[in-house]
Amino acid sequence: MGKMPDWLLQNLGVCGRDLLHRWMGTLDYRIAYYDPDVDPALPDCRRRRLYIFWHEYITFYLYQRHHCRLAMMLSKHRDADVLEKIARLTGFGAVRGSTRRGGAEAILGMIKQQERDWHLTITPDGPRGPRRKMAPGSVYIASQLQIPIIAVGIGYDHPWRLSTWDRFAIPRPGSRARTIPSSEIFVPPNLSRAGIDYYTRKVESLLNRLTADAEEWAEKGYSVEGECSMQPGPKNGILYFARQRAAELSPSPGAENLEEFQSQHQ
Repeated sequence: MGKMPDWLLQNLGVCGRDLLHRWMGTLDYRIAYYDPDVDPALPDCRRRRLYIFWHEYITFYLYQRHHCRLAMMLSKHRDADVLEKIARLTGFGAVRGSTRRGGAEAILGMIKQQERDWHLTITPDGPRGPRRKMAPGSVYIASQLQIPIIAVGIGYDHPWRLSTWDRFAIPRPGSRARTIPSSEIFVPPNLSRAGIDYYTRKVESLLNRLTADAEEWAEKGYSVEGECSMQPGPKNGILYFARQRAAELSPSPGAENLEEFQSQHQ
């Protein structure tokens, strides 16, 4: 099958964007922070960061954090052509490549986006899995560019799931959607292969824990101390009381306590 005509790609992108916003706009969104200052929706979130979440929840971020100076890495496969169009129509930058295949080219693309003062975002188990197993590319990029990683746990209330490698999650209209982002995770510069593998496993464990917590929160619907409602797009005056929660929580999942966090949740 050849390349999709531009007119068809554009139309599919527009339809996909409109469907995404109508469908995802029905959900009840709540967020619980360890550090609300890492949210790319905040106007004072100028420090560049690398946001990671599992591939099955990509629609959550496309809807919730559009026009927030985020560049997303997408597969070079033609299956992702429509997804790239949707991403660009919703205000995301897009870098085509993979942290597994075409890695050098993709990393150069990430560097160019970083030079534009944009945040970066990667689904670290994409584009082909295994599901919820983190490829080392995210840690390598964070090490080379010296930007912190934010692991974003996301969950829906009993979503429909496709029979794809990632069990892609489709939220039920009007259901609960919950997210728990970590605090900043710093990795040392110029890591060796062994160092990259070590931090990859640590960050993967943290991301899986936050995802499990977000999924349980969405499914059971209980209240979480300091939780906030979540609205899509950039914000100008939000999350005042949420900042207090960061000081109350201990430990806060981030670079300084990856060891402690993992030992407590094994």
